[in-house]
Amino acid sequence: MAASRGGSEGPAEGRYGEDLFEPERAGEAARIDAAALVYDPVTTRRLRALGVGPGLRCLEVGAGTGTVARWLVEEAGVEEVVALDRDTGALAGLAGPRLRVVVADLTDERVRPGSFDLIHARFVLMHLAERRRIVSRLAGWLNPGGWLVLGDAVELPDVLDASSAYRRTMDAMWQALWATIGTDISGVPAYPHVLREEGLRDVGAELHCPPLAAGEPLARFWSETWSRMRPELVATGRVDDEVVDEALAYLASPRLAELGPGMAMAWGRRPPG
Repeated sequence: MAASRGGSEGPAEGRYGEDLFEPERAGEAARIDAAALVYDPVTTRRLRALGVGPGLRCLEVGAGTGTVARWLVEEAGVEEVVALDRDTGALAGLAGPRLRVVVADLTDERVRPGSFDLIHARFVLMHLAERRRIVSRLAGWLNPGGWLVLGDAVELPDVLDASSAYRRTMDAMWQALWATIGTDISGVPAYPHVLREEGLRDVGAELHCPPLAAGEPLARFWSETWSRMRPELVATGRVDDEVVDEALAYLASPRLAELGPGMAMAWGRRPPG
């Protein structure tokens, strides 16, 4: 990982959705949905493999636009889904007899959503400073036999590429995320060990790094992300506007050939009884 941290200083105290990626900004829901098109099939395939289905009570942490929560109700047929997020504007209209939308901050110790047979958090913990403590809280909300499934970003950069516009912009992004809202993916590969430390069993993990292709959802996601972060990218000193423009043009070009940042998933089960 070339730039998951922005130096030796601690992360900034900004927050996702407040200091970056404000949910009310035009096009933000579409940006999130572009990533969901890529990662939802990976997520739902894993949840199916873990036996998620009728009769279960599920917690979807950081529910975003509700694509996974909707799948749990409509496709998996679970008994109830609690969709928890600090901003639930994108979930308007989703609530129903089996899907309850809860406005809450996961870092708030007073939050007590209940107990669940499945707790799923995707691209959430990487943005939170006290992620290790939060994993302990999530594990504590599991019913006996319940699954905790965590998914966050990882990157396998091309070590031979240190100077392309793509690489420089991606590195600037990780540094800017760290400096602005404290995003850090350096600990993601340790998630299986963390789940084991919480006493969970049947721990497993997998990695999905999709290719980037011009015009496809993932390329659109990164293009929108870099466009929205342009001031923060330039502020790192790693890139200027010309480099960002070149990187954005590359994402839209048929020459695009990269192994983009992917998602690592880890899961573990609370022992029955």
